[in-house]
Amino acid sequence: MYKVGITGGIGSGKSTVCAMLEECGIAVYNSDHRARELMASDERLRSRLIERFGEAVYGPEGINREYLARRVFASAEELQSLNSIVHPAVMEDFGRWAEQQQGSYVVLESAILFEAKLEDRVDVVISVMAPEELRVERAMQRDGASREQVVARIKAQMSDDERAQRSTYAIINIDIEELREDVEQLHRRLCYDSKATESRYNG
Repeated sequence: MYKVGITGGIGSGKSTVCAMLEECGIAVYNSDHRARELMASDERLRSRLIERFGEAVYGPEGINREYLARRVFASAEELQSLNSIVHPAVMEDFGRWAEQQQGSYVVLESAILFEAKLEDRVDVVISVMAPEELRVERAMQRDGASREQVVARIKAQMSDDERAQRSTYAIINIDIEELREDVEQLHRRLCYDSKATESRYNG
C-alpha cells in the first residue's frame, strides 16, 4: 500500500487537508489520536510507561496527560523516552491498519512526523503551511489559548522552511477554496504516483 505522510505546525490546517482527502475516499490514520488510544488500551504499552514514568502516569480515568506533559516538556531526555516507547507501538499499529485499507493510498497524519523520524515509514511527505499570523489566529480561536501561548508553541516546533525542505510536496493553506483545488490536484497526482510505484514493483 502506498503511504503518504501529512504534517504541519499548529494552525497550519493539516487536519483540514486530511478531511478533504477523506472526502476523496482516502483512509487517514491520525497518529496523534491513535497514540493516545493505544496508551489507554495497550497493556504492554501501559506497563512500559508506568515503569518509566511511575504510577502517576495513569489516573482513574486513564492516562494522566497533565502529569505526563509536565514531565516530558521539562526535559528533552524524558520526551525522547516517551517517544521511544510510544512511536514503535504506533508504527506497528499503523502498518497493520494500512494493510487492511482499500484505495490508491493511505495517509499518516502526524504533527511531529519529522521529529519522530517517521518519514522513512512513508513513500512521500506533504507539509501543510500557512503564514504565522494566520496560524496564530486559527489556534487561538480553536484552542482558546492566548497569543503568547500559541506563539510559544509555534516557536517550539520545527519551522515551516525546514519542513518544506524535507518534504516531497508543500501546500499553502490561506484560502479554503484554493486549498480544496490544491488538494484535489494533489490527490490526482498521488493516485498517479501510487500506480506508477505499483507498476515498478510488479513489473
